[in-house]
Amino acid sequence: MLSSREDFVDFFTAANKMEEAVQQLFEKLTPRPNCIISDICLYYTHKIATKFQILETITSDSEYFTVPGLTEKIEFTKAQLPLIRDESRKDIVEPMIEADQASYGVVINTFEELGSTYVKEYRKIKKAWCIGPVSLSHKDELDKAERGNKASISEQQCLKWLDSQQPNSVIYACLGSISTVKCPELIELGLGLEASNKPFIWVLRGNDTTSNQVDKWIKEDGFEERIKGRGLVVVGWAPQVLILSHPAIGGFLTHCGWNSTIEGITVGVPLITLPLFADQFSNEKLVVQILKIGVSLGIGKPTKFGDEKSGFMLKKEDVKNAIAQLMDEGNEGIERRKRAKEFGEKAKKAVEVGGSSYINMTLLVQDIIQQSSKICLD
Repeated sequence: MLSSREDFVDFFTAANKMEEAVQQLFEKLTPRPNCIISDICLYYTHKIATKFQILETITSDSEYFTVPGLTEKIEFTKAQLPLIRDESRKDIVEPMIEADQASYGVVINTFEELGSTYVKEYRKIKKAWCIGPVSLSHKDELDKAERGNKASISEQQCLKWLDSQQPNSVIYACLGSISTVKCPELIELGLGLEASNKPFIWVLRGNDTTSNQVDKWIKEDGFEERIKGRGLVVVGWAPQVLILSHPAIGGFLTHCGWNSTIEGITVGVPLITLPLFADQFSNEKLVVQILKIGVSLGIGKPTKFGDEKSGFMLKKEDVKNAIAQLMDEGNEGIERRKRAKEFGEKAKKAVEVGGSSYINMTLLVQDIIQQSSKICLD
């Protein structure tokens, strides 16, 4: 027991001389601790937390932290997390979360080989059936052309243009149907595609002010004339599955929406990632850091859904450099393309008879029948 003020001072001074010993302990511990719970008087623990990149408190939306418990070291900011609740949309988000928590299980448009470790962990919490990729249910060209909507470009026109290009040479760029990207950023994207000197298909969603502004710029700036024969601009809905399935496609510049991400993986092409909001940053981490089949454009700040004034700054050089890196014929590029092809093959095998998704679909049907029988008996 400390009986005097001087004793307290001596004790705290002595306690804080433990810094070196504690630091040595941290260096030896495996796995490395990802949390420090410390008395405020042991001020040296702050230095150790900083050295070993252990966050004490995450106060900023832009501050990176390592997600604990994952097999890979994956870092996010609070703003990038898909499940941070948006108070402005609480009336929509809260019922969705409650419904998800109350559900019996989840059916996921993926295949187990894409992330078996994470599927296994998720199943500790809730039933899950991986039954994808569902895009492989489209067997003929018409189905692929009209997946999700009627295309604004004819199948014949699209295929004719792709047939005129070399295998694995075309960049397909599409940022989804509900993305919120500012006009200047879209123009920089177009200029980056032009500067890459690679053939490309660039899809603009159409029927909104921003797309109309970009379409006007394309015509007035001379962009359309400069890329003639090498670039194809589609305003409106594009036959994405049909395009991605063509052997001329060598890369996919995507916003990382899950449908687009899984469609790109399924056809075995490497990706350039430009996430915007929701789960798209998580999908980027999967593609770039875990599967290692993508190149990031380095967008760290999410946009707010429906708010084109928020978000990122994009420069044509970023796009040009990312395309050059993706299409590089060196060892890194070859390995990335090889891995992408391997995952594409695994996706196809998953939906075949006896494949993981085929089995999961069978188990799902059996489970539904079993649960229905229980209800009838009750």
